[in-house]
Amino acid sequence: MTCLPEKMPLQMISTINNSSLIQPGFSLLNFDGRVFLFGQKGWPKRSCPTGVFLLDFKKEELKLKPTYFSKDSCYLPPLRYPAICTPKGSMAQSEKCQYFIHGGKTPNNELSDKLYIMSLISKNNKKFTFRCTEKELAGEIPEARYGHTINVVHSQGKSIIVIVGGRSYKALGERTTENWNSVVDCMPYIFLVDPEFGCCTAHAFQELMGGFSFHLSLARNDTIYIIGGHSIESNTRPPNLYRIKVDLPLGSPAVNCSVLSGGISVSSAIMTQTGDQEFVIVGGYHSDNQKRMVCNTINLEDNKIDIVEREAPEWTPDIKHCKIWFGSDMGNGAILFGIPGDNRQLISDANYFYLLRCREESDQDPEQMAQVCSQSSTEDAGESTPFEDSEEFTFSFDIDTYNEDDEEDESETGYWITCSSGCDIDINTWVPLYSTELNKPAMIFCSNGDGHWVHAQCMDLSEDMLIHLSQVNTKYFCPEHTSLARGLQTPKETPPVEKPPMKALHRKKPTTIFTPAKKSFIRKLFQ
Repeated sequence: MTCLPEKMPLQMISTINNSSLIQPGFSLLNFDGRVFLFGQKGWPKRSCPTGVFLLDFKKEELKLKPTYFSKDSCYLPPLRYPAICTPKGSMAQSEKCQYFIHGGKTPNNELSDKLYIMSLISKNNKKFTFRCTEKELAGEIPEARYGHTINVVHSQGKSIIVIVGGRSYKALGERTTENWNSVVDCMPYIFLVDPEFGCCTAHAFQELMGGFSFHLSLARNDTIYIIGGHSIESNTRPPNLYRIKVDLPLGSPAVNCSVLSGGISVSSAIMTQTGDQEFVIVGGYHSDNQKRMVCNTINLEDNKIDIVEREAPEWTPDIKHCKIWFGSDMGNGAILFGIPGDNRQLISDANYFYLLRCREESDQDPEQMAQVCSQSSTEDAGESTPFEDSEEFTFSFDIDTYNEDDEEDESETGYWITCSSGCDIDINTWVPLYSTELNKPAMIFCSNGDGHWVHAQCMDLSEDMLIHLSQVNTKYFCPEHTSLARGLQTPKETPPVEKPPMKALHRKKPTTIFTPAKKSFIRKLFQ
């Protein structure tokens, strides 16, 4: 296939605010042509407790608007580097547009092994409400991981979820203080998950000799193509191209894996759909110190896959000379990616962001906005060099429309944390105590050092005191930091001190009153 006659247009987004909210490792979800951000930096805040934001584009300005969860939704933590996909086919026709979200990292760097199903249930007066449910898994459950992919395949009128690749922490028995955060590639198993009952089965193949992560995956009917990836054990990016075919008869599923030629060496790239059978790969890395500046087109015809190089956009000098870049697929052939800002910016963690359109606007169909390809995000920078799959192609951008001043005292924490040594708040057993609580415990900010959040109930605060603290401008310190407190501290219940009565220094004796008879007797006695 020849290159397109025109280069893909690259547009810089000029107006971006509140970059501290966004981080590498989040995901983009496309519901009915609307793009939503999932995986904010830190734990959700009061202005948007869901941690899911609507991306609102207006010319060169990009804003972030909060969304809502239904009352019957489960708790969904902000996950970095999860595997996400949306079903397409018989499952998508029977259900509204929904996303599967598996694995990822929480803000506490804990890995998740849960599978969430997220769907958009209402949108009224620009208010978007989601329903999120956790799918209970059984059988050979995939271990907690990140940097993997998830897809849905369809065969003989049935559907099944396929999970491949990823990284996890070392086994608990192998972890020490020195290597506690060290990660390894997961075993190269192919996991099948029944979307209805949650039954999991693991399948091993000789073709998959070693683990890999931060690869691309593309599902087409009953077939999945695995492209590229990074091996942390050998620190290589082999030109992988696997074809996984899944057959779903009445009995057990049949899985076949084969190695194809014509693969490419790439990790942490972005793939977006530009046609019914055409996809475009942008970005990623050739090696630890070499960005991948070329682009590729994938064609799927007659159950065959063909990957060819295509003309890249005119990269700006800043993009060419930066060490890392990161981004995500917005659907409908559009990609949003960013590069780290320079030291000249007022905000140290600010980034520059660009919008890349991989297909002409006249060819874009709003009904084809949903993503059908899955790409793993990249490993975060806390465990590797900037050139390794650290912040490579995870998308981040800095937009917010709610009042930032309301959040300036909040830390990056969640409602269900262990706030203190005596904390007994449990998401499964917690019941509201204060009249201001609804579905989350009330919290108060301790101003010690950089600050941290604690549960008002754990601090034994009365409701009147809690309301008073929310209305006055004074610092609060929890009992563990009262020695450093200069403001209001938690009042403790102490028994009253019993003080002995004070004795007078010169106490006068009571005056004795004599009767007349006693006076007469005393007078005669001395006479």
